[in-house]
Amino acid sequence: MTRPPLPAGQRAGRRRPMTNRRMFLTMLASAVLRRRSRVLTAMLSSAVGAVTLFCLAAVCLAIPAQMSAQMRQFGANLIVVPVSQDGSSNRIPDAEAHAVIQAVSRASGTGEVESAAYRYETVRINRSPYLLAGIDVDQVRELNGHWSLEGRWPQQGEVIIGKDVAQAAGLEIGSTVTAEYLSSDNLALDNSHLQTATPGASQSPSAGDEPSGSAESSDHAGHSGHSGHSGHGGHSDSEAGSSQGGQAQEPEEEAQGEASWRVAGIVDTGGEEDDIVYAPAVAVEELTGSADAGYDVIEMSIDTSLTPMDSVVSAVDDAGQGLRAEPVSKITSGDTRIITMLNTLFWVVSAVVLALTLVGVSTTMTVVVSERRQEIGLRKALGASGRSIALEFHSEAAVLGAVGGLIGAGLGHVLAVAVCLGVFETSISFNWPLALATVLLSALVAVAASYSPVRRASRIDPALVLKEE
Repeated sequence: MTRPPLPAGQRAGRRRPMTNRRMFLTMLASAVLRRRSRVLTAMLSSAVGAVTLFCLAAVCLAIPAQMSAQMRQFGANLIVVPVSQDGSSNRIPDAEAHAVIQAVSRASGTGEVESAAYRYETVRINRSPYLLAGIDVDQVRELNGHWSLEGRWPQQGEVIIGKDVAQAAGLEIGSTVTAEYLSSDNLALDNSHLQTATPGASQSPSAGDEPSGSAESSDHAGHSGHSGHSGHGGHSDSEAGSSQGGQAQEPEEEAQGEASWRVAGIVDTGGEEDDIVYAPAVAVEELTGSADAGYDVIEMSIDTSLTPMDSVVSAVDDAGQGLRAEPVSKITSGDTRIITMLNTLFWVVSAVVLALTLVGVSTTMTVVVSERRQEIGLRKALGASGRSIALEFHSEAAVLGAVGGLIGAGLGHVLAVAVCLGVFETSISFNWPLALATVLLSALVAVAASYSPVRRASRIDPALVLKEE
């Protein structure tokens, strides 16, 4: 048995009341759906701007951080050396080394700091002087992952040597190297000579340089390799020959320490690392008989994506601990140059795209207002205020801008992934905060673009419009 229909009065009573908010939303939806061509034009203008902005912003946010991490794989981008006030040799104590690393970590703003400290001593191998670096093997391995190492990293009783050292001394992996430590060889080691050197640049004295100090046959080797080492010059084949020739003329001096190590690996970087012997710090302390002697150089690899390198350098210099921080120019300049270029490109293109979006949306809204003059005049004649009319048009523009921004964020991510894979050979994930910002910005731009047309619409004289009818 079917139920008889309700009277018209009762059916009407069950309907939801038409509130002002519901009426506003109904009119807004009707205005959007009735003018699909104009709506699509406005949405397309917003979407094109959103695609470009999202793509550029995603690339500019993700690539510098990834590029900074990749650049840091090529070694240190900052070195810290002691400042000698009176010209005497000076080193960085353990406590100050830890303090400066913490200071750099705070100044960088990311806390991502890789560091390695080096203690340099001059030793004799086959009666020729070489630079011996006491290192923390784990720190150096982590910092200098770009090193080409044949063999393996040293353990207790082992060392790694540079390629030039291996060739000059006739050593290979598995060979036993005997090093003699003479304190007189190290008298002229002056940390004031430790200065920033561009990666790959050499500060080695030539074979004909005059010796300094009491170490008449000592080439005060240094380290200014690709990872930012700086120092006293390196040992070359020609130097080895001249040193060996000179040694025969000199009286023998009794060594203060002597040690034999096994060669665990050979370093080949093409830089000054190839002129150095690397041994665990404990082995160097046993050879020299002095523990906790401090460090000549601290190398650091820091993330500069949040804080410029100059600010980090200033934080170390202003600490007043007798230390000087200097960036490794070749690495930091390349990193900074690319990031600056990306940021400049982002702001220039963003300004152009925003201007074009404003023009496109403003033109579309002007046409919409012109087409709805009669409707606006009639509503004002029925008592609608200019404010309510302006609110409707601004809301319509905001909806169109937000939808265009939503579409643009999705397409912009696809384009950003394609750019990163094709140009930078890396991938990026979807940036939700950036997508939200893109939608909001698109809505705001659309509202701003509709200001002039809406202002004219709110000032329409209903008498003149209705008279035209």
